[in-house]
Amino acid sequence: MMLLSRRDFGRFGGGALIVGLAARGGPIWAREPARGIDPLRFVAPELRAAAMPFYQPNQESQWSDEGLAKMRASRATPETPWLTDVPVEQLKVPVGKGHPDVTIYIINAKAGTRRPGILHTHGGGYILGSARSEVTYEQGIAKELDCVVVTVEYRLAPETTYIGSVEDIYAGLTWMHQNSARIGLDPTRLAVMGESAGGGLAARLAITARDRGQVPLCAQILVYPMLDDRTGSTIQLPPWIGAVLWTPAANRFGWKSFLGMSPGGSDVPAAAVPARVSDLSRLPPAFIGVGSVDLFMREDIEYGRRLIEAGVPVALDVVPGAFHAFDRIAPDTDLARRFTREKMNALRKAFGQETL
Repeated sequence: MMLLSRRDFGRFGGGALIVGLAARGGPIWAREPARGIDPLRFVAPELRAAAMPFYQPNQESQWSDEGLAKMRASRATPETPWLTDVPVEQLKVPVGKGHPDVTIYIINAKAGTRRPGILHTHGGGYILGSARSEVTYEQGIAKELDCVVVTVEYRLAPETTYIGSVEDIYAGLTWMHQNSARIGLDPTRLAVMGESAGGGLAARLAITARDRGQVPLCAQILVYPMLDDRTGSTIQLPPWIGAVLWTPAANRFGWKSFLGMSPGGSDVPAAAVPARVSDLSRLPPAFIGVGSVDLFMREDIEYGRRLIEAGVPVALDVVPGAFHAFDRIAPDTDLARRFTREKMNALRKAFGQETL
């Protein structure tokens, strides 16, 4: 597979924790000049060539409503052709009072069977990406695991806030569960999965499903999930973490758009932010995967720790030297292959299948 360009990435939104405290208190990197620090030096050698096009320091100005409009307009790259041997159905389903119907894509449905299923949510910082552009990727997963996948064209921010996005994906989940016979789904083997912002939505969906008590889940597969609005605002990280692709400036804008308010403050509603939810008990087993130089490294490790302390089984995979979305940008590297194998094995384990 070819390395992904910046324009291509826009279509799908597509570890040790460094503390370094000095005697006077506070991290060294926050008090000393960042001059001479090359963030790419902290990227794994096999990933550096792939990282270079996505490392553009001092790009804060692009993260604005005007910049977002330009990014969306520039995403003219043709979609990857869908696989011809994995069926796809497009359908509109109701969301609920006050919300428009939402489009879902049903992938690999086979009536009369009882196979596992995945409700997938795409990435893009809550502001970019589409479900349609992820269909080929999901067809591959459905084919490899012999499962059915449903993906939701949830409304993006800032056109809607978290309320609209969450209700959209919950509508997709409940439709999937209620129509299990129609699509050949075993409703006892239903997982939620997403990458980046999609991982954050998958985590939020697992919490919503627990709280509403309508749809049981067997797993949550959170791939470098976007979980905490405080990252890059009230929580600062070393300058080499989050320097490639998704930066603190991008994160602040994405969360501001999604929340409908400035991120990081004490008034941000926990209903929008998985990391702010106080009770993480009774959630399905989780796989959390993230790179050590991904902006979400700290929040993902912390979320995994809190899940464990709440009694939730967690497999945490921190890939040394890996940046955000490295597995999609450089899929043919050894690190990406190993990471993908661990992710797929987490699904196989949840589905009761033999791991590889």
